[in-house]
Amino acid sequence: MNEHTIQQTDSTDPSVESPGTACEITDFPDEPAGTLGSTTEIEQFYPDEVVGNIPPFPHLLRHPLKAAFWVIRMVFGIVCLVLFLALIAAVPIVNFIALGYLLDVEGRVARTGKIRLAFPLLDIAPRLGMIVIGVALWLIPLFLLAGAAADAHLIDPGGSSDRNLHLINRLAAIAIAVHLCLALARGGTFWCFVRPLKNAIWLYRQIRAGGYLDRAAGHVSGFFASLKLGKNFSLGLRGFLGALIWLIIPSTMFAAASSPEGGQGGAVAVTLLGGLSLVIVLGWLPLLQAHFAAENRFRAMFELKSVRRKFKRSPLLWMLSLVIVYLLSLPLYLFKVAALPRDAIWGITLIFVATIYPTKILLGWVYHRASAKTKNAWFGWRWLSRTLILPLLAVYVFILFFTQFIGVHGNRVLMEHHLFLLPVPF
Repeated sequence: MNEHTIQQTDSTDPSVESPGTACEITDFPDEPAGTLGSTTEIEQFYPDEVVGNIPPFPHLLRHPLKAAFWVIRMVFGIVCLVLFLALIAAVPIVNFIALGYLLDVEGRVARTGKIRLAFPLLDIAPRLGMIVIGVALWLIPLFLLAGAAADAHLIDPGGSSDRNLHLINRLAAIAIAVHLCLALARGGTFWCFVRPLKNAIWLYRQIRAGGYLDRAAGHVSGFFASLKLGKNFSLGLRGFLGALIWLIIPSTMFAAASSPEGGQGGAVAVTLLGGLSLVIVLGWLPLLQAHFAAENRFRAMFELKSVRRKFKRSPLLWMLSLVIVYLLSLPLYLFKVAALPRDAIWGITLIFVATIYPTKILLGWVYHRASAKTKNAWFGWRWLSRTLILPLLAVYVFILFFTQFIGVHGNRVLMEHHLFLLPVPF
């Protein structure tokens, strides 16, 4: 959204608002007139955020079973969500979608300050997880039959056992494939996978009612539209490019003395200068990326002046968040020691996503707290936070320099800032 659109919206009558944004206004406390522009800007991003993806927690004493079911559903949904992001993050090019989802989470929390909006796929992830579990359970007997048929072929090639088991295997494969297709067409819930006869009856009724193919096409298109793949790919790509622009020069300079022949003379000076530049960039880049995620504008990634103003309002919170974020990111470099097979990368990517996800929520929440304040913090707190964070970042960069000697990619590890770029170990 450009600035011209925001100015036009600000000039309209505030009494004329869409129903979607009216609910969002009630979630914000009364703010002074000086912050009206920022509030209006926040409302115009993603109107679907007004609906929380997490239902309210039932009263523990009055409804203990509902509360237990709520906890189980939330845990299962979050686990499925992280698994889904890890799977798409392990695929090249597609992993920009995973980065887009993480930035979307950061932007949602940054705009609203509500942790319950940090799980945009929580209403879809449990269904995806149940589909994976249901399909996997039905494939187990098929694998067992295939193994028995293979053993029969080795023991008695062309015999009756060989022919019968292969015939049973083919018939079972056809029946299971039809059942899985019907279960998915009916919704992919748990009961859909354990009631094959009811699925067949349901399909018969749908066909008799007419217009089934049109309804099915609408449901499929609606499902993929709810994933917002294109929007998140664009968000991830722009977030990646913005962070890369900030990191490419200091990271390249920092790697100048990494090779044995480059470890002396001018290369050392370039490395020291690159390390100093990297300390400064790493101090501001988390704030800049949160600012970009909140406003969904590529130019926001370079609005350092605006980010500095927000830092002055909550310096201690920013300092603590940076310490936590970089402490969580350091152990991830240990997973870059050995090169894994391509089909095993998603397991390590799962650890990356599970670690980076909470850091995005934290940075988004701190950004919202800073945006909600109108006055700068006491100058003593500002100077204290700067004084503490700079040496801590210097230690982080110092440790980062030695990760190239344990990483399988060598000095390329210094370019793989998984906290800001793609959340993958390669």
